[in-house]
Amino acid sequence: MSLPQTPLKTMATASGQVLRGSRRWLGAGLKGLVALVYPPACIACRAATSEAQGLCASCWAGIGFIERPFCERLGTPFEVDLGVGLVSPAAIADPPVFARARAACRFDGTARELVHRLKYGDRLELALMLGRMMAQAGHELTAECDLAVPVPLHPFRLWTRRFNQASALAVVVARQSGLPCEHRALARVKRTKQQVGLTRAQRGENLQGAFKVPAAMRPRLEGRRVLLVDDVLTTGATANAAARALLRGGAAAVDVLTFARVVTES
Repeated sequence: MSLPQTPLKTMATASGQVLRGSRRWLGAGLKGLVALVYPPACIACRAATSEAQGLCASCWAGIGFIERPFCERLGTPFEVDLGVGLVSPAAIADPPVFARARAACRFDGTARELVHRLKYGDRLELALMLGRMMAQAGHELTAECDLAVPVPLHPFRLWTRRFNQASALAVVVARQSGLPCEHRALARVKRTKQQVGLTRAQRGENLQGAFKVPAAMRPRLEGRRVLLVDDVLTTGATANAAARALLRGGAAAVDVLTFARVVTES
C-alpha cells in the first residue's frame, strides 16, 4: 500500500512535469525557428524538401538501387532473375579475395554526386544518410560479421583531405548494425598513386603491399569475420588488397560493404 504524497512532494512532481514540458516546447520552438531560417533542402541538389538530411523526389529517382537478383560474391546485378544464390561468370573466372560484396546502389547519377560531395566537398554530414542506406543494403552481411573496419587512407592523404570518408561511413554502419568499429585494425603503409585512370592490372600492382594489420590489432581480428567498409567499389583492387591484409592478420573472412559500386553493362 503506497503512502499519500506530501504537499512538498506533490509540488516537486508537478514542477518537474512542467519543466520537462517546457523543455520539449522550447526544443520544438527552436527546431521550428531553425527550419524557418534554414529551410530543409535536398542533400544532392539543394532543392526544398519536407525533411532535413533527405533527398527530393527527383534525386531519389536518380539513384539506381541494387536489389536481387545479383551475384552472391560480387554483388553485381543480373538483368534476368535465374534463381537464388547464383554467382556471375566474372566471379568464377576471377574469384575475389573477399567472400561477399554488397553496395546500396550503382555509381552513377545522384549516387556519384553524393560520393563526390562527401569525398571532395567536405560534406561530412552526408555520411549519415549514406551510411544508413549502406546498413540497410548490407543487413545480411552485418548480421554475420563481428566488427567493421574502414578502408584506411595513407597518413599523408588523410592530412591533405582532413578526414577519411570510409571511416565516417563505417561509424554510421556500425552504429546502425550494433557492430564494434575498429579504425586502427588496418593501416595503409604505402603511399599509392591515384587509382583513377589506371587499368585493372595497374590498380592491383599499385596496391601491392599497401595495407598491413598492426601487430597490436591481431588479437582483435583473430578468427573474426570482418566487414570492410568503403565508399565505392570499382574494380575491386582496393577491396582485394585490404581483404588480403586482413586475412593475413588473422581474420577468418572478409565481406565488403560500400555505398556505391561501378556496374559495367554487358
